[in-house]
Amino acid sequence: MKSLSITGLILLAVSALLFYLTTDFTVEKITMSHIMGVMAGVGIGLIIGGMVGYVSKGSAIKEEQKRKEFKQLQKDKEELEKQAAEIAKRQAELESQNKNPQI
Repeated sequence: MKSLSITGLILLAVSALLFYLTTDFTVEKITMSHIMGVMAGVGIGLIIGGMVGYVSKGSAIKEEQKRKEFKQLQKDKEELEKQAAEIAKRQAELESQNKNPQI
């Protein structure tokens, strides 16, 4: 997004320079072609901005989904480790009971 803003500022400066060279910033010299050029520039800017925004949002959504899946996998791993520790503890208790039978 930063590079897109810099590109926009450069294009704005170039358009101001071209406008200055063709009209000397006098209102009397502004013609219909200048207005059409401004509208075309705004339209192209909106199209490019929309495409960049769409791509940016799509990648952000995918990244967030990956983070959620990773957190869920971490939770599942912790639960499985707890279950494995509990099973190992029960087996150790059973083995100790089998070795030391109480009457």
